[in-house]
Amino acid sequence: MALLEQIDADLKKAMLERDNVTRDTLRMIKSELLTLDNPDELAVLARAVKSRRDSIKSYVEGDRQDLADKEQAEIEVIERYLPKQLTEDEAREAIAGIIEELGLSSKKELGKVMKEVKLRFPGQIDGRQASAIAGQLLG
Repeated sequence: MALLEQIDADLKKAMLERDNVTRDTLRMIKSELLTLDNPDELAVLARAVKSRRDSIKSYVEGDRQDLADKEQAEIEVIERYLPKQLTEDEAREAIAGIIEELGLSSKKELGKVMKEVKLRFPGQIDGRQASAIAGQLLG
């Protein structure tokens, strides 16, 4: 089932169950996907999660835990549609394998590593985390 079809089905279910958080989150995601001509669905979902994580940080700093909790609930809804995230150890192992396979050894080659990580593990490794790990391994 295509992502939009799955979101539509889950949206209807959330409406019937009166699950407002899921309903509202899915409506936002669906509208983002529909407004783009040829969306990279994983990128849209990952961007939505990243945006909400940034908001959580700001809300916590501003002592607005209620809003941070709302953002966290939305993240949990969105993550249902993303591939399973690799743990830090799994990500480190995967990135080390890429570096070894490509024969890289310098921090100047970080871009090559990141390009390959995005190709092989779309939506499975956070970009900041991957960059930090690759930097350590290449350093």
